[in-house]
Amino acid sequence: MADATSSSIVIAAAPEQVMAVIADFEAYPEWADQVTSAEVLAEDGGGRAERVKFAMDAGPIKDNYTLDYTWEPDGRSVSWKLVKGQIQKAQNGSYVLEGDASGTTVTYSLAVDLNIPMIGMLRRKAEKVIIDTALKGLKRRVESGSGSRPA
Repeated sequence: MADATSSSIVIAAAPEQVMAVIADFEAYPEWADQVTSAEVLAEDGGGRAERVKFAMDAGPIKDNYTLDYTWEPDGRSVSWKLVKGQIQKAQNGSYVLEGDASGTTVTYSLAVDLNIPMIGMLRRKAEKVIIDTALKGLKRRVESGSGSRPA
């Protein structure tokens, strides 16, 4: 697996509000560009998603894939790994939240490996676009007050 690409953004909300939006997978098509559907396939004992199936349409790249999620007990981070994909052969990612007086700093890390050959520089650029788009969408969603049920 290649090195992860990461980026951060500050969101004017408490970490709990941010994590509630991250955890509401069914709402992803409303704010996460390129995600056309998300279906929770399994939950843990606390009602958090453990396995989620996604459909993505990013123009020339379309994929259906399933991710397994691991939630940290402190409620400040979640990580995932690819279970199955059509064009992806691996995906590892995480959201890490750090709250302070100005809000929550969200750091998103992502590493993707495709079944098709791709030059490392192009792969990292694609990861950066995915991360930046997701962070901006997350910020818009949380700050608009359209957040979801508590995490």
